[in-house]
Amino acid sequence: MSKKILFINQEISPYVPESAMAIMGNKLPQMMQEQGNEIRTFMPKWGCINERRGQLHEVQRLTGMNLIIDDTDHPLVIKVASIPVSRLSVYFIDNDDYFFSMEADKRGDEDSENGERAIFFARAVLQTVMKMRWVPDVIHCQGWMSAFVPMYIKTAYHDEPSFTNTKVITSLFEKDLSYHLGSNFKRCMEFREVSADLLKDYREDFDFLELGKLAIDYSDGVIEASPEVNSDLLSYAKSRDIPMMDYPGSEDYQDAYLKFYQKYLGQE
Repeated sequence: MSKKILFINQEISPYVPESAMAIMGNKLPQMMQEQGNEIRTFMPKWGCINERRGQLHEVQRLTGMNLIIDDTDHPLVIKVASIPVSRLSVYFIDNDDYFFSMEADKRGDEDSENGERAIFFARAVLQTVMKMRWVPDVIHCQGWMSAFVPMYIKTAYHDEPSFTNTKVITSLFEKDLSYHLGSNFKRCMEFREVSADLLKDYREDFDFLELGKLAIDYSDGVIEASPEVNSDLLSYAKSRDIPMMDYPGSEDYQDAYLKFYQKYLGQE
């Protein structure tokens, strides 16, 4: 039976330079689509993406929303394109203030906007999916830009019909986790019942390692998607009482992913 899977990716090739995460962002949704599942895929519209070459165009029916973050209105523009060959559609969250650079902001925590832009991305994707009136069975998060999604799904959006029965999977990659999220991100995360109090059990110096722990704590499953995942984060994931898939290798990993998915798709 066809199931609905939402991929929330930080990077997808060929729109950005190839990396393990970008390649997985392309191949995994394609693999699941070929298995007969219904797919939606999202990523930020990074400044390096050539819209003409990638044939991106605005989705008028989805564009026009504003998100209020830290008492400021932020416009949300949605664009879409199809990956050549697979014809897999990719939806892009566009905002020039947040997605001008793919790199994490390495400045001190007072000035960094890492947390704020990840929060905007998470809420923008979820609001757009709701506007689509599409109900995913599984949400798969790949990359730190999607790390707030599990928390929002299990708290602020848990009563929304689009996400009531949705399972959330988080993939862990090798990206550096040493940067800060910014001094204002705790205010920015506030939405509905979500407040900074949710972070009381984490370190006060909330960096990317703590963000990874937050994603794990609100996920229904975790995947070791790289052979070089931060060892502290990997140990933390293994200490939690949730299903976890060990790194399956860089080739012929399709069966491992499919088997892990089947636990949540009811296809075993």
